[in-house]
Amino acid sequence: MAQGKIRSTTTGAGQARDAAAPAPRPRGRPARPEAEQRAAVMAATTWLLLNEGYAATTLEAVARRAGMAKKTVYRYASDREDLVAQVVRGWTDGFAPVMAQDVTSVDEVLPALARVLQAIAERVLSADAVGMFRLLTADFPGRDALLRAYQENGIERGTAMLAAWFQRLARRGLIQVSEPRVVAGLLLSMAIAEPLRAMALGLTPPLPESSIGERIQACLALFAGDAKVFALRAA
Repeated sequence: MAQGKIRSTTTGAGQARDAAAPAPRPRGRPARPEAEQRAAVMAATTWLLLNEGYAATTLEAVARRAGMAKKTVYRYASDREDLVAQVVRGWTDGFAPVMAQDVTSVDEVLPALARVLQAIAERVLSADAVGMFRLLTADFPGRDALLRAYQENGIERGTAMLAAWFQRLARRGLIQVSEPRVVAGLLLSMAIAEPLRAMALGLTPPLPESSIGERIQACLALFAGDAKVFALRAA
């Protein structure tokens, strides 16, 4: 009987250890890193917008396209408008690194500004961004919401970021600018708006198939008051 009791106690201890042990991980693909999941959601949203239209860009469709559960998509966006806003905001997020460059002298201002405009162009004049702009020229249910997301997270935010960069240069005594927001809007209109229109109409291909480097340099020359570009003749 003693032996029976000993065997019973040993078995009970083994069961307790088994119960305390972590459950084995289910087989299958390992979980994707957070950044990779987010990128997949944004890529799926962009593809659906440009290929299936705004109405088809539901959270369910994004989840299917991204190869994940709908609840995972909800971790990154609350609804379709939020998804679109984040896609466009992702483009303007790309401006930040070049705007963080250190400018220490007046001679560095225009070359630095050229790099800023080129970085903006590479995002705003990409095939996806041109496709989004082209989509906004059509009339469809939900256009107002998409246009609002594009305006707030794209045009307005990009202009505000460039204006803030001008203000930082002014505080360092490198430039004089009385209306940084107005100046930023005018410069972006000169450098970006016309190429975007031409690309949306199919007259020129988006970047990187085409280039606007020469246009940027011409804009900077005009912006800086280069007399070879534009000047009033003496009376």
